[in-house]
Amino acid sequence: MAEKSLDEPAAEQNEKAVAAADVSLVYYSVAPGTRLNVRSGPGTSYQIVKILPYDQKVPIFCQTPGTRVTGYYGTSNIWDRIGPNQYVSDAYVHTGSDGYVAGRCV
Repeated sequence: MAEKSLDEPAAEQNEKAVAAADVSLVYYSVAPGTRLNVRSGPGTSYQIVKILPYDQKVPIFCQTPGTRVTGYYGTSNIWDRIGPNQYVSDAYVHTGSDGYVAGRCV
């Protein structure tokens, strides 16, 4: 069993454990020519925590409904959690589906 670091928040440790355990984790492409805002929650009213560079690929750990956004891949109210307290609108992520491709966030 991996040893927990006291310097890392529990949520980040859990995210790493999930990623390590799930070798089938899929990475999805962000819309071409897009620097995508990553927000602290599933909506445009949440704080921007970082901006992804062009041609980025992201994992989707879970998905949740939030603010409806129109983007490169249409209009959606689905938000993808790509890390601890990091959400992007599914309207900018090429999942190949207009619906959920991962479990709901809890």
